[in-house]
Amino acid sequence: MSSRTPPPPAPSEEALAQQPASERIRWRLLQAQCRHHANDNISAFVREGELDELKQEVQAKAQELLRALVIDTEGDHNTHGTAERLARMYIDEVFGGRYRPMPTVTEFPNAERLNELMIVGPITVRSACSHHLCPILGRVWVGLLPNEHSNLIGLSKYARICDWIMSRPQIQEEAVMMLANELQSRVRPDGLAIVMEADHFCMHWRGVKDDRSAMVNSVMRGAFLKDANLRREFLSLLSRKTRE
Repeated sequence: MSSRTPPPPAPSEEALAQQPASERIRWRLLQAQCRHHANDNISAFVREGELDELKQEVQAKAQELLRALVIDTEGDHNTHGTAERLARMYIDEVFGGRYRPMPTVTEFPNAERLNELMIVGPITVRSACSHHLCPILGRVWVGLLPNEHSNLIGLSKYARICDWIMSRPQIQEEAVMMLANELQSRVRPDGLAIVMEADHFCMHWRGVKDDRSAMVNSVMRGAFLKDANLRREFLSLLSRKTRE
C-alpha cells in the first residue's frame, strides 16, 4: 500500500466487532499500512479465534461458488462437504504460510568456524500459482558458504522454512527471492545459492496442457555470484545428485 494513501477512519469497537473476521483483519492491515498481497504473511494481524471464523467465511463463499457452478451439493454425496473441506485446505494447509507465524528455528553459533560449501536438498515444496490457484510441485536445493559469524540451523529447519514460504499463492520467481531473503538474514553466510525446479499445473492442467514443461530458476548471492568456480562446484554437485 502506498505510504501516501491515508489509512481508513477507525470505526468504533462495537461496529468493528460486528464485521466478519476477514474485514477486521483487513482493517488492521490498512491501519498499519501493511501490504497484504497473496504471498505475504499476515499472521501478526490475526487474533485468537479468528482463523476459525475465517474458515467459516471461506466455506460459505465456496458453497456459493459451487452453487454458481450449478452443482447440487445437497443431492450429490461426493460434494456434500466440499465447501468445508476447501476452507480447511486453504486456511490450514495450502495457504497456511499466510496465516501462521514463522516456525521456531533454533540457531547455533558457528563454533568450529566452518567455511566450506554445504548443500541441502532436494527439499520437496508445494505451492500454488497466484494466477489460477493451481498447484506448484517442485524441489529446492540450497547452497551455503558459512563464515565464522554465521548462524547454523538444523537440516530439518530448511524444510520448515521452505514450507512456510511456499505455502502461499506465489509465482516461482518471487518465492525463491523470498526464501533467499529469509535464509540470508538468518544464517548470514558469505555466499547463498538457491535452485528451484517445479511443475506448474496451470500449464499441465489447463491452457496449453503441456505436462512435460517445468520451470527452473536460481538465486546466487555473495561468493556464489562473484566466484565462478564455487558456482560451478555447486551446480555440478547438484546435477550429480539429480541424476542419482
